[in-house]
Amino acid sequence: MIKEPDSLSDFTIFPFSSGGAERAVYRKGSGPAVVVMHEIPGISPEVARFARYVAKAGFTVFMPHLFGTPGKPVSTAYVATEMALACISREFRVLAENRASPITDWIRALAKRAYDEIGGRGVGAVGMCLTGNFALTMTLDPWVIAPVLSQPSLPFPLTARKAAALHATPETLANARRRAAAEGLTVVGLRFAGDRMCRRERFDSLTRELGAAFEGIELPDSAANPEAPKLAGKPHNVLTMHLVDRAGEPTRAALDRVIGFFRERLQ
Repeated sequence: MIKEPDSLSDFTIFPFSSGGAERAVYRKGSGPAVVVMHEIPGISPEVARFARYVAKAGFTVFMPHLFGTPGKPVSTAYVATEMALACISREFRVLAENRASPITDWIRALAKRAYDEIGGRGVGAVGMCLTGNFALTMTLDPWVIAPVLSQPSLPFPLTARKAAALHATPETLANARRRAAAEGLTVVGLRFAGDRMCRRERFDSLTRELGAAFEGIELPDSAANPEAPKLAGKPHNVLTMHLVDRAGEPTRAALDRVIGFFRERLQ
């Protein structure tokens, strides 16, 4: 776990406006575009580390600031505060089962802006935790061709039905199936086996809806970074806090698979 603040000084920052909302976007790298949507509580040093891996691999990272304080280290109090704010925000619908959060419209517009500028085969997208399902909704746009859902946690699994729900409209799922059949679209998902926010039922639903077009990666809890705090006693953050950043580690293999997926689809 990284305890020092990250200045993010190696990123450039630009404002992006859509639908009457303006947010800062952190940018780094060159090559095909990848939209990195950070998790709760914000653009933590661990999220920034992941974004740097993507940029180093030959991509242009577009990382919007959605909540929290950029560069601030993770703490229990910080997570609790940002989670509470997200729950009451009009931009997030944390209990919605068959529709996406309104903020996905702004994120889709950012992906279009990135594609219009950079071009290429298309755009990659990775969401994490609260934003995890957003990458699925982004496949409504044909330029999003490499979606990654890391521990997708919406809707919050307060009931068995919500644990299995996908926070996506029927239109989104139908379009993803159509694109899988017509274009070979693939969706990658990652979770820890014991994760209580992103339960296996959600991956079962993705498999049922998308079939072979869903590549689910499930890691044993024992593979998580033992020094990082856990959510309800279980590991959660596959690509960030619970990453063990060493060759041969299962979490590093998962990270390498995500980078490999972007290379296969975008380069």
